[in-house]
Amino acid sequence: MMKVFTTRIIPEEGLSLLQRAGFTVTQWSEEKEMTAAQRVQYCKGSDALLFAGGEKLDRAFLEQCRHLKVISLLSVGYDNVDLKAATELGLQITNTPGVLSNATADTAFLLMLSVARKAFYQHKRILKGEWGFSTPTANLGTDIEGKTLGIWGLGNIGTVMAKRCKAAFGMKIIYCNRHRNEAAEKELDATFVPFDELLQQSDVISIHTSLTPETKEKFNREAFRKMKSTAIFINAARGGIHNETDLIAALREGEIWGAGLDVTNPEPMQPDNPLLEMPTVAVLPHIGSATLETRNAMSRIAAQNVIAALTGQPVPNPVNHIYDL
Repeated sequence: MMKVFTTRIIPEEGLSLLQRAGFTVTQWSEEKEMTAAQRVQYCKGSDALLFAGGEKLDRAFLEQCRHLKVISLLSVGYDNVDLKAATELGLQITNTPGVLSNATADTAFLLMLSVARKAFYQHKRILKGEWGFSTPTANLGTDIEGKTLGIWGLGNIGTVMAKRCKAAFGMKIIYCNRHRNEAAEKELDATFVPFDELLQQSDVISIHTSLTPETKEKFNREAFRKMKSTAIFINAARGGIHNETDLIAALREGEIWGAGLDVTNPEPMQPDNPLLEMPTVAVLPHIGSATLETRNAMSRIAAQNVIAALTGQPVPNPVNHIYDL
């Protein structure tokens, strides 16, 4: 009987699929991260790994677990896996694309509004007993209506975010991609611009690209200085795309107006991080896909990837082609 190990308790939809397929499923149920040695130990007794979490799956781990028939990621992102090593070792890596777009775009939209109206900060004022005398000029936010939304990475999630913003607030859409998105241009009247123009023209910049060597800390002090002093920076993609020290400095010195983060650099964020006390900042603990419907769909796709690999079928969602050798 084939054995599957999961690094988290996964939603019932995916678990049931694996069990109905006749596999023995072992789940890591402790509410703390596994050590690298524990991960290797559990995987050595398994045929497949269904991986949820942000830990790194590096070459050292992959070499010790090269017997696995598949590593099925419960995520769209795969930047925590050494794909080059996995491909060289003949390990199949899969992900769960196409089911996160609405939930993640909604999180970015939530952050944009929360920053614009200082919502997190205003809530903290209530908790501190500061909801009392006020003046017409105190703690004002900023309007979003008719402003320019800049999308960096106009793929599935970025397109949903753009649709939301255009429909709700009549925002003008500009974007920067590796390649033109002609379908989005027609549907949203979106305009393709170079990166520097995206920085200079946007009232809100929303990040929806993958973390790669090219995008790592692309939003640094130099980039923030090119943005409008009234601009809002939103990152619901990967924390490594922004330099957090530079972001803090840009906010403190008024180089940009506010920031909304569902991902941080590093992650998790420490509770004494100064971003958490800034009036025009909203931070969430990486909840982009955290809806019942989305997580069930993710678990179903991750399970389907495992079932295909263990039954000798082509896996539906491979990512190894990124490093075809």
